[in-house]
Amino acid sequence: MSENIRFHFDVDGENFTSAGEASVAVKKKLRQLGYPPDVIRKVSIAMYEGEINMVIHADGGTADVEVRDDEIVIVLADHGPGIPNVELAMQEGYSTARDNIRALGFGAGMGLPNMKKYTDDMVIDTEVGVGTTITMKVNL
Repeated sequence: MSENIRFHFDVDGENFTSAGEASVAVKKKLRQLGYPPDVIRKVSIAMYEGEINMVIHADGGTADVEVRDDEIVIVLADHGPGIPNVELAMQEGYSTARDNIRALGFGAGMGLPNMKKYTDDMVIDTEVGVGTTITMKVNL
């Protein structure tokens, strides 16, 4: 592939039913492009977890995906509250989700850990009161 392929999505922060639409669209495109199932699975899971986090914690944001020759780069950005303690947030089971979100079956504290688990590299850039940008890479 000589030219990188890019996808951009707006993640609606007020609609749980639309959360995951970006990851589903990317999954479909990667299948059409012939990428291996394990790569598609990693990208889909990492993106879905990020989308859900943006809906739960940040009133939405954006998801950008770039398919390169050697990797797929996913950039999730929001203008939410930021993450006060990234180390704590990375612990499985830790969650700041409200009770009404948990009642819907979300907020189990596995979002960030799963995002890290299913990518080859993940960088969290966050500032309290400003927002969070997470850049993930899946090697090809």
